[in-house]
Amino acid sequence: MNLSDSRTAGPGPRRVSATEAVLTHLRGAIQRGEYAIGDKLPSEAELCRTLEVSRPVLREALRALQTMGLTVSRTGKGTFVVADAVEEPTFGDYAAGDLMEVRRHVEIPVAGYAARRRTPENLDHLAHLLHRMERETDTTAWVAMDTLFHLAVAEAAQNPVFRRVIEEIRDALARQSAFLNELGDRREQSNREHRAIVEALADGSEQDAAEAMTHHLDRVETTLTDIVRRASAPDSTQAE
Repeated sequence: MNLSDSRTAGPGPRRVSATEAVLTHLRGAIQRGEYAIGDKLPSEAELCRTLEVSRPVLREALRALQTMGLTVSRTGKGTFVVADAVEEPTFGDYAAGDLMEVRRHVEIPVAGYAARRRTPENLDHLAHLLHRMERETDTTAWVAMDTLFHLAVAEAAQNPVFRRVIEEIRDALARQSAFLNELGDRREQSNREHRAIVEALADGSEQDAAEAMTHHLDRVETTLTDIVRRASAPDSTQAE
């Protein structure tokens, strides 16, 4: 069974990544009871052989299963099924809904303050990060810079409390970013949204900066909702 290049059924098939194809296959097997609650999934080596995918692809899919609340990983023992229906994703210590609620109440006004208070050094730092992100092809490296970008916006607001809040949720932001990029192909779109934020900060427009951040978070939430909806739907991925 080769899941390295798959598509979804229906009009205008949507190409999906190998990670999403593996996730859909495993999630479907769990929902159908092929792996019941309490069962241990096959080893990584066995799954890689069966699904004909690389270990990095498989591990991303396994992380996504855990984020969706379907499995848990027990060190030295393996991955076990703990639910057969998709729950709200959890990023580190925080549920997705709680994280998005806080991000909206913090990062949107922070962007406005940053437009008013940013220094030339702040703008240079953000421009440098953006330049690197737009050229980065490695997801792990991009995700690390994504969290740095949001920290840099908070720093530009010139209020250390804002930076401390973003620091507190930094791990969750990184987990959310990785999840969205592996399963939602968000990187290029996110780069454009980040550029709009930087341009608004450079213009010194509080309203434009707040609107740019609002649009960014809207797109994050929409992509997250789409991923969960696809994961909750009947298995429709077909290997070519």
